[in-house]
Amino acid sequence: MIPSVTIAMWSGPRNISTAMMYSFGNRPDCFAWDEPFYAFSLLTHGNDHPMRDEIIAANESDWDKLVARCLGPPPGGKAVFYQKHMTHHMLKGFDRSWILQLTNAFLVRRPEHVLASYARKWADVSLRDIGFVEQAEIFDIVCDHLGRAPAVIDADDVLKDPRGVLMRLCEACGISFDDHMLAWPKGPKSFDGVWAPHWYNAVWQSTGFAKPQTRTIELNNALAKIADAAWPYYERLRQFKL
Repeated sequence: MIPSVTIAMWSGPRNISTAMMYSFGNRPDCFAWDEPFYAFSLLTHGNDHPMRDEIIAANESDWDKLVARCLGPPPGGKAVFYQKHMTHHMLKGFDRSWILQLTNAFLVRRPEHVLASYARKWADVSLRDIGFVEQAEIFDIVCDHLGRAPAVIDADDVLKDPRGVLMRLCEACGISFDDHMLAWPKGPKSFDGVWAPHWYNAVWQSTGFAKPQTRTIELNNALAKIADAAWPYYERLRQFKL
C-alpha cells in the first residue's frame, strides 16, 4: 500500500490558491479537491455568492460527511491528497479539531492584493469574506497541537521563486518535489469546483505561476479599512513563512 499524505492548504480567496491547487493537481501522484466546504458555508451561513444555488446543488453540504472525506484516503489510490480550503468556510460553532489529523499548510497574501482582486469579481466584501481572522485561528490551533509553527508560504514569494518555495513546502509536508508542479495545461481542470466559470477565468489562461505584481494597489476607503483590519493577522502568520 502506498503511504499517503493529506495536505490541507488554508487560505482566503484571491490568494493564488487556485494556481497552487493547479500546481499540486498537475502531479501524477496527487488528487486535488477544490474548496470542500463551499456549499456547506453558503447553505449554513446563508450568505449570497455568485452561482450560489448551483454550488449548493452540485456539492455535499453535510459537515460530518465532508470531514469524513477530508480524513479519508486519497481518492484513486494516489499518494498525495491536496485539499484547497478556504478559511472562512470554517464557521464558528463547528468542531475544528479534525484538522489536526491532517498535514496543514498556510498560504498568505498581502491584504491589499487580496482585496483588489476580490473587488474585481464581487463588490460586496467584508473582513470575514477574505478569511484572515479564521486563518489565524486555525493557525493557532495547529501551532498549539504541534508545539511549533506549521508550513507558511507567502504568495509573493511563490510568484518570485516558484521552484524554491515549492521545494521547501514539499519538504515541510513530507513529500518530494515534482517538476510537474511548475507548469500545467491552459484551461479548465477536471477538479475545478462548479464555481470556476465565475472565479477562475484568469487562471484558466495560465500555464504556470505569474510574475509578482509591481504596480501600486489603490483601494477605496472602505476596502482600505478592511485591509488595515486584516494586516495584523497577515503579519502574525508571515513571520513564520518558509
